[in-house]
Amino acid sequence: MSEDKSSLEKVLSQLKCHFTWNLFKENDVPDDLESRVLEQINNLNIEFKATMYNLLAYIKHCKGQNKAALECLQQAEAFTQQAHAHQVELKSLVTWGNYAWIYYHLGRLSEAQMYVDKVKQVCEKFSNPYSIECPELECEEGWTWLKCRDNQNERAKVCFEKALEKNSNNPEFSSGLAIAMYRLDAKPKKHFSVGALKQAIKLNPDNQYIKVLLALKLLQMNEEAEGEQLVEKVLEKAPCQTDVLRQAANFYKIKGNLDKAIEIFLKAVKFTPNKGYLYYEIACCYRAKIKQVQNTGESEVSGNKEKIEELREYAKDYLNKAIEKGLSPLYTYSDLTELLETEECSQTAFSKDVPNTEKQFHESSCNFQKNHVKSEDTDVQRDLVGLPICQKPFEKENMKCQQQNIVESQVPKYAPKYWYHQGLIHKANGDLLQAARCYEKELGSLLKNSPSGIDSFFLQNLEPEEHSEELGPNTESS
Repeated sequence: MSEDKSSLEKVLSQLKCHFTWNLFKENDVPDDLESRVLEQINNLNIEFKATMYNLLAYIKHCKGQNKAALECLQQAEAFTQQAHAHQVELKSLVTWGNYAWIYYHLGRLSEAQMYVDKVKQVCEKFSNPYSIECPELECEEGWTWLKCRDNQNERAKVCFEKALEKNSNNPEFSSGLAIAMYRLDAKPKKHFSVGALKQAIKLNPDNQYIKVLLALKLLQMNEEAEGEQLVEKVLEKAPCQTDVLRQAANFYKIKGNLDKAIEIFLKAVKFTPNKGYLYYEIACCYRAKIKQVQNTGESEVSGNKEKIEELREYAKDYLNKAIEKGLSPLYTYSDLTELLETEECSQTAFSKDVPNTEKQFHESSCNFQKNHVKSEDTDVQRDLVGLPICQKPFEKENMKCQQQNIVESQVPKYAPKYWYHQGLIHKANGDLLQAARCYEKELGSLLKNSPSGIDSFFLQNLEPEEHSEELGPNTESS
């Protein structure tokens, strides 16, 4: 039996499927990936559903849900039969490979071997026992990289390019390449993807998502009028497609037409009311509207402070809704705290009533950021410097945060920027001195090694906290 298992393991490693593509390190699946895949399954045409069910099966396996994974593979098989009846075998190779791996992990070796044999029967037709180079496999791997990892667009691009070498007029391959190139253009902003986007639209004129990406690219190239015409047509053709609506709203957001952007985001919310990121986008639009009013001076000249306060309340409400719908609080706290810092608090930050040591604390942190910031610590520094000084002393019994007082030795292992995140939470709840203490802990190691010797001055300005000690190697920010 051990020999059979050993030989099976060697074969499994040759299969082209999600288990051999090294998608996640140590099965560390992004928190929101499953919900995004389910959304895609609901929105995509039938010919693409098998690809998403294969990915969903692998996600289920990574979460230890192998029974659910097998059910997803059954769905993948069913959609392959419906949409690709003329090439079922080639389109099923990834599904069969996933079946083999899951049965192997379940210890059901005979069933794993059965699916390995099914792959072998197909691959032997191409003079290769367990793996073949075919555009269908390259395409599925490309889509998987696009969905799973934002930093693997180059790898996805290579997959689609290989697929197009064998079939240059395939609409699916062309669309995948266009999306990968569009993402690669983002940082720094380039325009290499325009040709790929136009070619994808030519091969698949019904793909509204590709069209709205082209519109966004045209906006970047100062061809706003042509881009807006394209967006208007897209909204007529796909009034219910959430991913299209989101990108169309982004078009108007970038253009500066924030009311139109909010209107379209709200349409998307009607179709997917549980998507936290949509509420977050709406909140960002309201924040941008506040800045528009402030930049034009309307807040002072026209007495429009009530309008700013109204917009701020809208932004806070939508940020809270985003959190309620499952968006990570850490994703939104920097935005939320900016809204919570009122004008009154800013004006009193350096009043005569503020203790001199707190002024020194704030000034020294500003100087430290200016002269000694390391790139990996900019988040902590930014929030520390932006922390308004509260006039009232901190009282532990009135603490608003619903979190435990954890000493450094109790910080969870492999928790990067733990104290920074705790500081954000305290700051959002108005416990400003406690937030400063958390930031102090996060910065402890950096300050200790500062060549300026600023740590001896910087750290003494706050009252030492119980059980305070230096951050250990497992709790420092990465």
